[in-house]
Amino acid sequence: MDYGRLGPSDPGGSSRTEQQEDATSLSPLPPTRNRKKIIFLSVLSLVLIVASAISAVLLVGLRRGAVQSGPLLARKPTQAISKTCSKTLYPTLCVNSLLQFPGSLTASEQDLVHISFNMTLQHFSKALYYSTGISYLQMDPRVRSAFDDCIELLDDSIDALSRSLGTVAPTPGGGNNNNIGNANIYNREDVMTWLSTALTNQDTCTDGFADVNGDVKNQMAAKLKDLSELVSNCLAIFSVSESDDFAGVPVQNKRRLLADDDDISGRNGDTFPRWLGKRERRLLSLPVSAIQANIIVSQDGNGTVKTISEAIKKAPENSNRRTIIYVRAGKYEENIIKVGRKKKNLMFIGDGKGKTVISGGKNVQQGLTTFHTASFAATGEGFIARDITFENWAGPAKHQAVALRVGADHAVVYHCNIIGYQDTLYVHSNRQFFRECDIYGTVDFIFGNAAVVFQNCTIYARKPMALQKNTITAQNRKDPNQNTGISIHACRILATPELEASKGSFPTYLGRPWKMYSRTVYMLSYLGDHIHPRGWLEWNATFALDTLYYGEYMNYGPGGAVGQRVKWPGYRVITSAVEASKFTVAQFIYGSSWLPSTGVAFLAGLST
Repeated sequence: MDYGRLGPSDPGGSSRTEQQEDATSLSPLPPTRNRKKIIFLSVLSLVLIVASAISAVLLVGLRRGAVQSGPLLARKPTQAISKTCSKTLYPTLCVNSLLQFPGSLTASEQDLVHISFNMTLQHFSKALYYSTGISYLQMDPRVRSAFDDCIELLDDSIDALSRSLGTVAPTPGGGNNNNIGNANIYNREDVMTWLSTALTNQDTCTDGFADVNGDVKNQMAAKLKDLSELVSNCLAIFSVSESDDFAGVPVQNKRRLLADDDDISGRNGDTFPRWLGKRERRLLSLPVSAIQANIIVSQDGNGTVKTISEAIKKAPENSNRRTIIYVRAGKYEENIIKVGRKKKNLMFIGDGKGKTVISGGKNVQQGLTTFHTASFAATGEGFIARDITFENWAGPAKHQAVALRVGADHAVVYHCNIIGYQDTLYVHSNRQFFRECDIYGTVDFIFGNAAVVFQNCTIYARKPMALQKNTITAQNRKDPNQNTGISIHACRILATPELEASKGSFPTYLGRPWKMYSRTVYMLSYLGDHIHPRGWLEWNATFALDTLYYGEYMNYGPGGAVGQRVKWPGYRVITSAVEASKFTVAQFIYGSSWLPSTGVAFLAGLST
């Protein structure tokens, strides 16, 4: 996390040392491979702009026989537009943007859902098209890193918006048989997730430019104008939230969550719902020696390939079938290890914690964004990792240095070590599940805006730099309608031996609010005595204290006492099992629909 992360109010009071040079200072142009990719994305975004415009005309024109004409200033919002936009955080932008869109003046409220998605997709496609047009500019490494982040994130957001639009688009033939009126709960969950991800992507892109100046930053700001607000408006229009206390958490009282015959027994008597197929369940329960891998990575040359990057390159794109990559014992330190969005359903299996080690030392002091520092990054849907150590060895003095970044939907990380100091684990976006992992760090070492559940994990606070405070989580939910947050369930919160010996000098807090609607809960977990009695730490004075949602439910251990906890309006000691259950696997990440297919044992509810 770059924005506000090393200011005077942060733990340790460190100041930034990142370059503040003009964005057009000398640096190499993007490599040939990147230039080809940028050209492809530019052409693709132009195609999307044309396609979405045609779609909009067909939608309303064919259904209504409508003709919309006249200057924009002469148009007045219809009752449907006014009612639709009244639900949003940015109603003026909502009205003005809809009035510019073909067919909006004759559209029903249901049509306007589709139109708002379509219009937002067009804006993102135009932003990508025009942003790629400045890729030739000379940029210093820090600006180039931020620019590359934005191009990748814009591309991913266009995919998320396209999928959302496809889900809410009316069926051919008109009438009322559209998905928005009859969408099942899974469609709604998907759309909420994808829109939340698009908003998070845009936030990450903007944050990347927070500490730089120059022409590139100014040009990008102009090209990205209003994108976050447009996605926020889509979220508000589509949101199925029914309570201010649980904004962005769909209330699932319209269907059975789990019936007895839906439960599947796990290896330790736990249950896990139906999001994992039989093959994945078997893969996660079998010993490594019994698994048939599609690709074997071995540094001695006795496998299919010698590097993990080669294995990812060999894996098929957009596959609905599971591809198993077995990474034999060894320490793998490669320049870039990334599972891109098109590399779907990849499963990485190692020889065990501390045996198969994926390592790196990238950090923000090298002129990179936090997003770019990850030793391993995954955005491909269905990503699974098992029995691997992910580490960033940069050390506390290098500040933000990510070991593992996950932005993949339906991601599972099982029985892994994730080791670093500041910003160890970046749970960036989408739906994620961590089980039986050991996570080590100091400042904000579990951070991001995924909808993520940690279960049966051990979370270790390490000894930080002098004068620093440890903060376990920094959750950055920006919008009240995002269905995101960090749920830590049935875990152990401990100090490493090094911190244990000096814990009186280095207080540890459960979290601090990175963004306005930060949301984190600890449930049924053991908290060690290194946890400060106040529990939680301010980000900056009173910022977000009345809009955040921080909760604790039936935690225990010497650090679990809540008598001296903060008195913030947004903090609560949860006493209701119904309220706590909203942050379980079954309800928060909708695990009953996808986790069983991965084979990881888990608790669907609060307990067995």
